[in-house]
Amino acid sequence: MNDPYSVIAPHEPPPLAYRDRSGGLMAFGIMTLLMGVLAGLFIPLMLFGQVMAAKTAKGPTNFTMILPAIAVYGTMAVALVWLGIGSIMARRWARALLLICSWSWLVMGVIVMAGMAFVVPKIMAGMPSPGTDSQPASHSGSMTAVITIAFVFNGVVFIVLPAIWTYFYRSPHVKATCEARDPVARWTDACPLPVLGLCLWLLFSVPMLFIMPVSGHCVMPFFGVYLTGLPAVLLCLTAAALWVYAAWRLYRLDSRGWWLVLVLMGVFIVSNLLTFARHDAMEMYQLMGTPEAQIEQLQKTGLLVGNRMNWLMWLSVLPFLGYLLFIKKYFRSNL
Repeated sequence: MNDPYSVIAPHEPPPLAYRDRSGGLMAFGIMTLLMGVLAGLFIPLMLFGQVMAAKTAKGPTNFTMILPAIAVYGTMAVALVWLGIGSIMARRWARALLLICSWSWLVMGVIVMAGMAFVVPKIMAGMPSPGTDSQPASHSGSMTAVITIAFVFNGVVFIVLPAIWTYFYRSPHVKATCEARDPVARWTDACPLPVLGLCLWLLFSVPMLFIMPVSGHCVMPFFGVYLTGLPAVLLCLTAAALWVYAAWRLYRLDSRGWWLVLVLMGVFIVSNLLTFARHDAMEMYQLMGTPEAQIEQLQKTGLLVGNRMNWLMWLSVLPFLGYLLFIKKYFRSNL
């Protein structure tokens, strides 16, 4: 028989099914925030460099040349500071966006490192042989050391760091921690992360399309010719509108958005194939007003000579088409 005077033990909550990662979210959030501050510091550094370059060349300062770079670093600074704060607060939207950013960062890093592995030997081959008057052996050794350091530095920045960020934010414990501390459904929950990533990349390209006419770099390949001036501006604005519409449809998991992106990519491929089959890529850079010294450096790499531009386009487009096929399973049919 039960003792009526016995003390009933208080009900204890069941053990947590995940390990709390609040500390890690705070640590990674602080590091992300600091990276955003660092990205913001690149803007005055670029402005200072442009002023010094103009003084050296004894010419006018042309800030429009660096507008695209300023826009990229400015966007990165704001986004990273915002996401860093969100991670510190363990917001589920911050985890989702940081996972997308870290995966994108890692993929871009692989592309950058592959590009360096191809371009750097070309540049080295174009330099004078070591031991000559124009290229002393000591100078060659210094160049080798500099290139090695550059490879190691870029490997850490573009491969190691994003791999660490990806490993942390993809953890189910991190996901569960954010969901426990931020139980409200957020806008990032309405769309699978692989699809949301594509939406964000499309939207990120829109400001770049608006900046191109302002910066004077608006030269667009178009079915065998290079468009400049007002036709190029209209093409940029049309492309921006189509990307915004496609991103919205993709976010809604509407298959029409997926098909629109696929068709636009097909048009882009055909247009570029026809253009670069008839015109050298260097002609495009000349129309953009790129300084001759930079054009000479591009020519030395051999990257854009002959039909290599078409090969580069295929190398960049094929993975994107593969990604489109991968995310097709998330869309409902509306056709």
